[in-house]
Amino acid sequence: MSVASSVLIPYASYLRVYEPLAAFPEPERTHWARYAGRPGAPGAQEELRRSLADLLPTPPVPVPVHESGEAFVAELDGVVVVCPWRTRLRGWLALQELAGQFPEPVLDAMLPPVVRLQVAGDYERWLSRNPDARPWIRTAVWQVPLRWFALFGDEDREYEPGERPDGGDGAGPGRAPVLRYRTTMAQARRRLARALRALRESIDDGPMTEGLIEVGRWLEEFHPRALVELDFGGLVHAVTEEWLAEDRSAAQLAEGLAALRAGDGERASDTYGRLAERWRTVRDLRFAN
Repeated sequence: MSVASSVLIPYASYLRVYEPLAAFPEPERTHWARYAGRPGAPGAQEELRRSLADLLPTPPVPVPVHESGEAFVAELDGVVVVCPWRTRLRGWLALQELAGQFPEPVLDAMLPPVVRLQVAGDYERWLSRNPDARPWIRTAVWQVPLRWFALFGDEDREYEPGERPDGGDGAGPGRAPVLRYRTTMAQARRRLARALRALRESIDDGPMTEGLIEVGRWLEEFHPRALVELDFGGLVHAVTEEWLAEDRSAAQLAEGLAALRAGDGERASDTYGRLAERWRTVRDLRFAN
């Protein structure tokens, strides 16, 4: 299933929130207004390159010394919306998650204890001054968490096939395929609330319910006229274009939730099982050589 590439790209997906300029206080609002008017703003791959470059020095720099002044920019109903990178904050949060994913000797080899202690101290001091801080971007590696699909409908799906350079002779980098979902904050919140109601009325609370509650709390932090985006990101390099073109995960999850609301537990279980198995095969690629 994996696709050959001359460039190693992190196989991560992203859930992003883009807020209108009115959501930001001054002087940040003016900064983003000027930023959005600049041509050639950097994209997701540039963000990745900068993050990876910080890991090359000895000792590595797992969290930037200064917060990024960059953002992703989009439009919603003719209104400019921005999604700040907040690379420093996301670096701190990622390090917290990393501690539970690897044995301590492995973690020590990756990031020396003295580096981790310094970073943790920096984060505690920063958080004391910014207690309400939250990231505009969530990241998942080797998967799209199924709960994220509950925010979107199949009509929100945008797919662009990749392009080979020079008429398809394979020379050069070409352009990678794109698969993403975009919807309004209001619609995302409505879908999430309906999904939670269907789950709570039909089955006991479990990982899906808990995950939706946590995502819902995060969404409540943002402007009601924001844009919500699910981007398959680097996952497009881990699977075939046929797999991407056929993927209808949001529609499949919606089908399972509709079956729950209709009282058809068997069909709901079968639908969700097929969706979970589809994504299990993607997660398993992590261990392939």
